[in-house]
Amino acid sequence: MSSAPSTGPGERTSPPWRRAAGGALSAAYVPVVTCVTALMLLTAYTKTGAAGEPPARISVSNARIFVPPNTESTAAFFDITNTGASGDVLTSVSSPELRSTMLGQRVTEDGAGRMEPLDALAIPARSRVNMTPYDVDVMVMDPPKLKAGDRVRFELWFRSSGRVVVDAVTVPLGA
Repeated sequence: MSSAPSTGPGERTSPPWRRAAGGALSAAYVPVVTCVTALMLLTAYTKTGAAGEPPARISVSNARIFVPPNTESTAAFFDITNTGASGDVLTSVSSPELRSTMLGQRVTEDGAGRMEPLDALAIPARSRVNMTPYDVDVMVMDPPKLKAGDRVRFELWFRSSGRVVVDAVTVPLGA
């Protein structure tokens, strides 16, 4: 025997189908709001231009350091290749084996050349930057005694690609 739920005077009960529909809507509310919020955030991220941007692909080769001509300074050189579709920036160069290193650029004024510190070096997409004694290099201050064939570990730090570790071979001055 079934009995209808009892209600007091003036109370109305909603039919079961209405209670089920209301419960389903409440249960769907949280996932729908979450999806809409995620979609709005992804759209905003895409509009900044960062989404889908292919990364730089950095490789370093032909790493060499001159045998120090004196106890004051020498220079190191690297060929940096970026095969990626985005540019990157070399922000610094360090070495656990050397005291002081910095990016440097040759500046010529009135026929005289000198080296000046360089804050950073742009490595454009799909390009190669070759450091030479005539433009950009890594200045090494107070170098240790090195002879031809010695290896010196360097860490090149890129803004997007992070750290790239390479061993430079010591070569005679002018090689």
